[in-house]
Amino acid sequence: MTRAAGTVVDSSVLLDVFTEDPVWLAWSAEQLTEAAQRGAVILNAVVLAEIAARFSRLEALIDALPSMAVVEEIPPAAAFLAGHAHAAYRRAGGTRAAILPDFLIGAHAAVTARPLLTRDPRRVATHIPGATLLAPGSGDR
Repeated sequence: MTRAAGTVVDSSVLLDVFTEDPVWLAWSAEQLTEAAQRGAVILNAVVLAEIAARFSRLEALIDALPSMAVVEEIPPAAAFLAGHAHAAYRRAGGTRAAILPDFLIGAHAAVTARPLLTRDPRRVATHIPGATLLAPGSGDR
């Protein structure tokens, strides 16, 4: 699979910046800047849904996004992969029921052969084969 340009960005990174999280703001802002310097910052509808509550209007949310942000549809292959990853997670004893969004975002990155910039890589690393992660302590920069 040919690597597509850009970096898929998880909502955790954007929320760190929007909320000026005292623990994660510096790391997330730096990683987001580096991702934008490499190319497009790729988001999808799941990411938009997860950050929407921070904004009163869609236009305000769009205006707050990095200038290099591109919103893409989740490819059908990613939805399929995410569904299977979620099922495997549950079969393996995973107890958190509402994590399908994490798998949708991670699978989007994996099937488009892009890295995923996230602060919480555990489930994606374990259940999404082929995902390249840019995460704290990953050494990927």
